[in-house]
Amino acid sequence: MAKNQNKTVATDQSVRQFIDSVDNEIKRTDSLALLDMMADITNQPPVMWGSSLIGFGTYHYKYASGREGDFFLTGFSPRKQALTIYIMPGFSEYDEILEKLGKYKTGKSCLYIKKLEDVDHVLLRELISKSVAYMRDNYETL
Repeated sequence: MAKNQNKTVATDQSVRQFIDSVDNEIKRTDSLALLDMMADITNQPPVMWGSSLIGFGTYHYKYASGREGDFFLTGFSPRKQALTIYIMPGFSEYDEILEKLGKYKTGKSCLYIKKLEDVDHVLLRELISKSVAYMRDNYETL
């Protein structure tokens, strides 16, 4: 692997088999709902990235350092602690949505939700949609 190459890349692993292997029934059901929502928003099929990330669409990034690569526009992972939803541009532009979203935590580009019933689905859809639109407006998308 080249020094600047992403460790997490798209694979041909089956998304459905991965979701079917999730032990927690609620996370499995929530994952299927996110699968439908994100496919609808992006108009892209789900693809496994690495062994545990499900991504939709692709964008190309290039840093000032010269490092560049491809990653998904949006995606999620049904982790043990929480569903992790990837909002690639981060959250600085989405305070109004986040105020009303429900129960969640955030990281730099990660929205952590214990279960989908903890959040407003309409606002979650709006958040993901705005994030994807931002990425398409600001990056080369494939």
